[in-house]
Amino acid sequence: MNYVYGPIPSRRLGRSLGVDLIPLKTCNWNCVYCQLGRTTPLTNARQEYIPRQAIFAEVKAALAHHPPGSIDFISLVGSGEPTLHSGIGWLIRAIRAETAIPLAVITNGALLYLPDVRAELAAADVVMPTLCAGSAELYQQIHRPHPEATFARLVTGLTALRAEYTGKLWIELMLLRGVNDTEPALTELAAVLQRIQPDAVHVILPERPPAETWVAPADDEGLLRAAAILGPVAQIVTPHSLAIDANDYANAEEAILGIVTRHPMTEVQLVQTLARWPAGEVRAALAALLAQETIHAVDRFGATFFAAAPSVFPAAASLR
Repeated sequence: MNYVYGPIPSRRLGRSLGVDLIPLKTCNWNCVYCQLGRTTPLTNARQEYIPRQAIFAEVKAALAHHPPGSIDFISLVGSGEPTLHSGIGWLIRAIRAETAIPLAVITNGALLYLPDVRAELAAADVVMPTLCAGSAELYQQIHRPHPEATFARLVTGLTALRAEYTGKLWIELMLLRGVNDTEPALTELAAVLQRIQPDAVHVILPERPPAETWVAPADDEGLLRAAAILGPVAQIVTPHSLAIDANDYANAEEAILGIVTRHPMTEVQLVQTLARWPAGEVRAALAALLAQETIHAVDRFGATFFAAAPSVFPAAASLR
């Protein structure tokens, strides 16, 4: 399958069937921590990047293939920003008509200031936008957004969604050491969250290769500080396991490419994840993909990860 993958384990969503609406790396943010590398170029244009019927056909096929009870959530995501897909509302309605499995939308939230986008997401059970900063300056530093995707519009959209939306609103906060884990940064963020009133704030750490080499996860002290300042609404989310369902892939090469396009992994992680094939076969497939230049190596956190070839990860440290 080209657009549907998993189910993959998620602490927040259980066994989640991923639906990828956007080609790599179509986004209106260029986050310093993004596991898919830099955004080149930034775009804020909504259009039907992938035919909606083709995506929905794969969702139906996946639902027919997996036995009842094996999927806890269907997650609309993207190798970029899923709300840039102009058919996301149609897809949500079509999937809801097809199955009673709960549906989540994982988004950066930058387009929620648009009433049409909020209306399109209204039928989702959970919306999971991102808020990592309480000021325009820190927002620019972390997300390096498209000029139209301003901090004011982000906060306006989140506040408006909360007022209109009857489902669960779970904010995602990526906590970065020395960037947004300081007392001043968290205090500003807490004030913005007080205005939005989300159901939960999920505090997560970068666990896969970030776009920029200087990015590091907050340490234990930073996590404790976040929990104390943000209060009971904040939940520290530990990394999920690597038990991705690879049964829909025909061979190890196809599986590796499908997985690292969305979730860069090390060789050890790939061997563990693709246990249905012998370790030697997985390593041979990895070597073949490298030779074909379909994937490439990315060095982060003292380890070598593998990502899809179109992704952009600078080797040298860049300025913040």
